[in-house]
Amino acid sequence: MEFTHMDRNGNAVIVDVGGKEITEREAVASGRIRMSRECYEAVKNRTAKKGDVLTVAQVAGIMGTKKTPELIPLCHVLNLTKAGVEWVMHPDSLEIEAVCTVRTAGRTGVEMEALTGVSVALLTVYDMCKAIDKGMEIAGICLEKKSGGKSGAYLRCGEKGADGQEESGV
Repeated sequence: MEFTHMDRNGNAVIVDVGGKEITEREAVASGRIRMSRECYEAVKNRTAKKGDVLTVAQVAGIMGTKKTPELIPLCHVLNLTKAGVEWVMHPDSLEIEAVCTVRTAGRTGVEMEALTGVSVALLTVYDMCKAIDKGMEIAGICLEKKSGGKSGAYLRCGEKGADGQEESGV
């Protein structure tokens, strides 16, 4: 097995994608933050002392997608054509779910950008709410799906594809 981020002498290198075809690529990642009822209500009602938590965290997540190569060693600098964070409220479990979608037309995928966007968005929620609830838990950060590139489409295991059939995850 050959490692793609090492040369034959064991030195770290960025993967040479120069010979790869430029394709439309998209990745969607998600994750959740669980909190106390008091905290959940403050976020939902936009009454947290630090302001509109979800709007600030949304912008932070988008900024995180753009900063991925500065945070994750050996990631390529990409020209993103879309980066967005959406929120799904789960009142029964007192969780807020972040869903980050990233697109580019390029030679390498945007999975790391989507995962970084979700992580930064959720960390920002934590930062803005820690005065209310220091016991918040961030969990379940994962790649939901990706498309484009040599490896083709991926849909997280157990999820239903566009045709209604359960996908294998590979």
